[in-house]
Formats: sequence, structure tokens, C-alpha cells
Amino acid sequence: MKYLHTMVRISDVDQSLDFYCNKLGLEEVRRMDDEKGRYTLIFLAAPDDKGRAAEERAPLLELTYNWDPEEYEGGRNFGHLAFATDDIYETCQRLMDKGVTINRPPRDGRMAFVRSPDGISIELLQKGDALEKAEPWASMQNTGSW
Repeated sequence: MKYLHTMVRISDVDQSLDFYCNKLGLEEVRRMDDEKGRYTLIFLAAPDDKGRAAEERAPLLELTYNWDPEEYEGGRNFGHLAFATDDIYETCQRLMDKGVTINRPPRDGRMAFVRSPDGISIELLQKGDALEKAEPWASMQNTGSW
């Protein structure tokens, strides 16, 4: 058995790709439009998932866009996606600079949470040991739910 991907439904392709690729830093590796089923699948991978051809990377994030409008609620009941980062403070600052709300700041130098445009909770974890506590993160309060 091999873990392949996690699927999340999205309501706006451009807005979601801006978040996952331009802001979070994932890479689009494959896209499929199904006219009969009226949906688009977009597969994304983290850039540090090395060792295989881009289209064979696993695990992947599958964004599913249904062409007929639907309203999606309760992203939190999904749980969350988790990504390791080399410098959690730099990652959170870069996301904030691009307009992303840091819902749970990395006060401990190890963990933070943000949300996608569709309300999917994204956990960011510091690779290796936690960084030394630093401002403004150590004093920053939670915003919204995560």
C-alpha cells in the first residue's frame, strides 16, 4: 500500500492556486479536466519532495474544482494539512506579507496554523528542533479558529 494524496474541494481555482502555489510555495504537477464529470483535478506537491519525477511525487494534494457551483462549509471537520518548513518565522512572515492571516502564530518556535481560501486548516511545523522564541511571534495572539 502507498499513500497517494489528500483531496480538498475548492470553490475558486485562481484564488486557491494563488494561496497554495504563490503564497504557500507548492508546485502544480498535474491537471485533469473531466468534461463528462464536470470537474477539474489539480495535483500539487511540496518542492522538497525530491527523489522522483514531479508527476510521481507523493503524497500529493489534490484540489478538486466542481464546475457546477456548490457551497462548502466546515473545512475544520476535515482536520488539517501539515507541511514542514526550514524557518517557521520566515515562512509566517512571508505569508503575512502576502496577506495571509496567521491564525495560530508560532509562539513556541515550532508550530503555526493558517487557513486556505476555502477554510482548510494548514499546519506549519519547524523542521528539526523548535527555534528560540522570538518577537513578535511570542506575544502574538490567535486570530479566528485554526
